[in-house]
Amino acid sequence: MTSTVVQDPSGFELPADQRRVLSWFVYLGFAALAAGVTNGLAQAVSYAGIDITGYFPFLKTYYQGLTMHGVANALVFTFAFGNAFLMLMTARGLNRALPGALVKASFWVMLAGVASTFYAIVSNHASVLYTSYAPLQAHWTYYAGLVLVVISTWLASAAMFVTLARWRREHPGERIPLLAYISVVRWMMWDLASIGVAVSFLGFLIPWSLGILPKVDPLLNRTLFWFTGHAIVYAWLLPAYVSWYALVPRQAGGKVVSDRLARVAFLMFLIVSVPTGLHHQYTDPGVSQGMKAFQGLITFVIFWPSLATAFSVMAGLEMGGRRHGGTGLLGWIRKLPWSDPSLTAQMLAMLTFVLGGITGLINASYVMNQVIHNTTWIPGHFHMTVGSAVALSFMGITYWLIPYLTGRALWSRKLAVAQSWIYTVGILIFARGMISGGLAGMPRRTFIARAAYSLPPWHLAGVLTGIGGTLMFLGAVLFLVILAMTVLGAGGSAGVPTDVPYSEVLTPAATAGWEVNLDKLRWWLLAAIVLIVLAYAPAFLMEMPPNFVSPGFRLY
Repeated sequence: MTSTVVQDPSGFELPADQRRVLSWFVYLGFAALAAGVTNGLAQAVSYAGIDITGYFPFLKTYYQGLTMHGVANALVFTFAFGNAFLMLMTARGLNRALPGALVKASFWVMLAGVASTFYAIVSNHASVLYTSYAPLQAHWTYYAGLVLVVISTWLASAAMFVTLARWRREHPGERIPLLAYISVVRWMMWDLASIGVAVSFLGFLIPWSLGILPKVDPLLNRTLFWFTGHAIVYAWLLPAYVSWYALVPRQAGGKVVSDRLARVAFLMFLIVSVPTGLHHQYTDPGVSQGMKAFQGLITFVIFWPSLATAFSVMAGLEMGGRRHGGTGLLGWIRKLPWSDPSLTAQMLAMLTFVLGGITGLINASYVMNQVIHNTTWIPGHFHMTVGSAVALSFMGITYWLIPYLTGRALWSRKLAVAQSWIYTVGILIFARGMISGGLAGMPRRTFIARAAYSLPPWHLAGVLTGIGGTLMFLGAVLFLVILAMTVLGAGGSAGVPTDVPYSEVLTPAATAGWEVNLDKLRWWLLAAIVLIVLAYAPAFLMEMPPNFVSPGFRLY
């Protein structure tokens, strides 16, 4: 079987109305980030024994702020930005506009969902943390709002699938361009993963919060949440991977090492991301040890596409560094364009993600997980992945994305570079504090500033957490200032990017042989579904019928 390869399309221009909608997605995401990091500062300094919760408007308790921090940063920010970025990448990769009605519907549905969810949190009717564990019960507007956020992602994915279907009708027999391919595969994974939380919220938690169901099954809802909850990490991370694979090499002056490697890595994420959620339930007594062991094994498998990503990205960066005159084993690193704020932010995000990935292997181990499961080790790891690899990459992408979408040049490139370093130093200090505190048994999800049982080994860890969190907050605020000044036109209009930094491929897509089958996405989707059934059917069968035993509790 033979096929043809679409080369880098040129002359692409997204319609102005779609550019505006994508811009507003980005603004909404970073508005949520602003709310999240503000409350995050209160969380961080509380570990240093400082209680500033009472100084924040609308906040009545520490856990209200912790809920806002998690929901705003981990759910709203990531999905609003992901919607915009990946829809643009699909359109650019296929060199055609998106279906405008779906793009607009996705934005308005997300806006409605954010308004509903934030109303519940700010009015202190939803201090259940972002995991939303039953039997803690929130107001129905909280669950309904998050359902709308998920529906918004489905509408965004529909826009991408429609665009791809139209492109394929016009280009029979051609390979899907890499940029569009990896963007679409990410959405396929998320659409599968989101089924768990959709069933939990629509089938159980919303009827329960409305009084239709008098009681709920906590274990079943935890299992449904983590069906989505582990894969959601990759839903956050893969937009950054799209940039690292397909955009960063060009920004550094290099090329994508292998089209084949990129496609295989993303297919591995599609197939293995969802059937690994039970490793978050290692300490849950209602899940069998056999199921935990099986999913623990699969969890280690998913480390391999991340290793492939590290190889591909580093090779592309090395090509760029050597093209700029770098010599010797590591001399190319100095020659990378560190003055480019977009590239610098993403390279620093990669460095912190290496540590985040290593600590993730500890979480995945059944035995070692028992030591650190309910300690601050977990948020230390989490902030080096989502809080750095994702958030800092999204900031770096925004440094070219907003100028591209708005036609307004980035304001103060030097400050933008400094912002990334401030944030990175902050995350490293913050994570050092949380991880060392976790090894000493410091509990997570706990108001340490008010804890009467604080132990001496936690004190230095708490101080480091507070210092690092403050630097992260300052770095995020500086980013928001740069973004606002750019949107207001303070950077002028000179030097605005006219195209997405679309990288060339060193080893292009094959036009014949087994590689062509990588584009048969329906079969890979089917493989993912089969593995999900094998991984989760026994667990759900053991939990059926639902054991409705617990009423709702509101501790706020």
